[in-house]
This record gives sequence, structure tokens and C-alpha cells, in this order.
Amino acid sequence: MWFRVDNRLVHGQVIEAWLPYTGARHLIVANDELAADPLRQQIIELAVPQRILTHFIPVHDLAVTLDACGEDCFVLFGNCQDARRASNAGIIMETLNIGNLHYGPEKMQILPHVALSAEDREDLRSIQQHLVLLDFRSVPTETVRGPHEQLI
Repeated sequence: MWFRVDNRLVHGQVIEAWLPYTGARHLIVANDELAADPLRQQIIELAVPQRILTHFIPVHDLAVTLDACGEDCFVLFGNCQDARRASNAGIIMETLNIGNLHYGPEKMQILPHVALSAEDREDLRSIQQHLVLLDFRSVPTETVRGPHEQLI
């Protein structure tokens, strides 16, 4: 079971690097906006290998979906707020990969692939209180960067 925050959701790094690395059979995209957009879902599914079962769900349905899918899951959140909502709802995450969070207004660039707002940092601190290890890397071959205090 693997959890990742990536504002791009399903893209090449996920399909070509993370899915093979984790061996996941289920790709679960826990994002309220995408769960309500069947056209975008159809487009995304064209890029996902057929051996992977793709699920587009609202964040509040994550526990039920995980129970139905079992252990071979790769879960994508579009932002730190969604990951915090899942964590607060009781989803057990040993590790949360912080993959890509693009720069924007009122965000501080902390790594080449991660820019955090004050709200993002608070969300990550809250998630850590549930004993979740934060893993800052965009692809599995990168050296794992942990949640040093200056990062969050």
C-alpha cells in the first residue's frame, strides 16, 4: 500500500516509475473534483496499463475502497488537504510520499518539485502526528528526503 500527494495526479512518473516500483494492482485517485468528472477519468484511463484497475473516488470513500481492493493499492491525493482529510478519517498510512506540488501564490519552494503553503505545512504536521513518515521524492530512484523541520 502506497500513498502519494501529487497535484498532477496520474502522469508519467506515476505510470512509468511508481506503479512498477510498488507492484500495485489498484490505482486509487482520491480526489473529489476528478471523481465527479467522467470525461477526464476516461482520458486518464487510456494512459494506465490495462493490468492496473483504476478507481476515481471522493476522499470520503477511501476507506471503503481500500477495504474492497486489499493491499495492492497505490493511492494518489491531489493536495495535502485531501491527505489530511484521509488521515483524520482513520486511514492508516505508514508513509506518505510528497511527489509534486507546484509553486503558486503564497507558496515557498522547499525542493525542486515541492512548494508548500502555510496550510500545506500545517496539514503535513498534522499527518505526522498520526505517526506517518513523510517521503519527499518525485521518483523512486531518488534519495529519500525526510521531513526535516525546515521543510515543513
